[in-house]
Amino acid sequence: MEWLDALILGVIQGLTEFLPVSSSGHLELGKAILGDNSVPEESLLFTVVLHFATALSTIIVFRKDIFNLLAGIFSGQKEDMIFAGKIILSMIPAVIVGLFFEEQLEALFNGNIVLVGCMLIVTGLLLFLAGKAKNTGKNIGWKDAILIGISQAIAMLPGISRSGATISTSVLLGNDRTKAARFSFLMVVPLIFGKIAKDIVSGDISMESSASMPLLIGFIAAFVTGLIACTWMISLVRKAKLHYFSYYCFAVGLIAIAAGVFNG
Repeated sequence: MEWLDALILGVIQGLTEFLPVSSSGHLELGKAILGDNSVPEESLLFTVVLHFATALSTIIVFRKDIFNLLAGIFSGQKEDMIFAGKIILSMIPAVIVGLFFEEQLEALFNGNIVLVGCMLIVTGLLLFLAGKAKNTGKNIGWKDAILIGISQAIAMLPGISRSGATISTSVLLGNDRTKAARFSFLMVVPLIFGKIAKDIVSGDISMESSASMPLLIGFIAAFVTGLIACTWMISLVRKAKLHYFSYYCFAVGLIAIAAGVFNG
């Protein structure tokens, strides 16, 4: 992998992991544009490195929330323990899908840009509806947590935005926008680190055949752009600007579908 390709894919991952436009879908589109030769056998390791970078950027942005949450859990604070319980509950659907349907999911990440385009349009519809919803001060409940978790599991499809699906679901359930964004970003961090640990233990990823410079460039690009995008996204959700991203998803989705049909 060339360093420029690594830089481009890192920026794409950093921006689209937090902005509600689907990082997986854009990485698939990016790979299709750059060509198969730019994404060799170490593609899995590179993807893992990019997700690790954005997970770290999430921790940096929410460092106070995470520290206070952990401190509250260890000190036995009921409110923090309940919130942690909701986070764990929301992770269950994605864990189930990841453990039992991993091969089926991986088969969808094969450059099928028509599928990506269709899923981007679904993401756009969710964002449009959520952008028009009224804001409230409602806290996320136990039922909300499992429904948000189901939307996160569905967002494992290429083209469905994880942040877009989870935040939109939460807002459409009547939850406060800022709390919805906070919950959405915090709920994915344990999943990312868990997936990385699983891949390392299982031997699915290896550093042996991978060039270190492209990995480093991709990591830095994803981390820096992730910091910017995460902070920006929180502000956009608070200001009810989600529907603006729906137009982008509609446009890119239609272009991807057209390109896939005509090139197919």
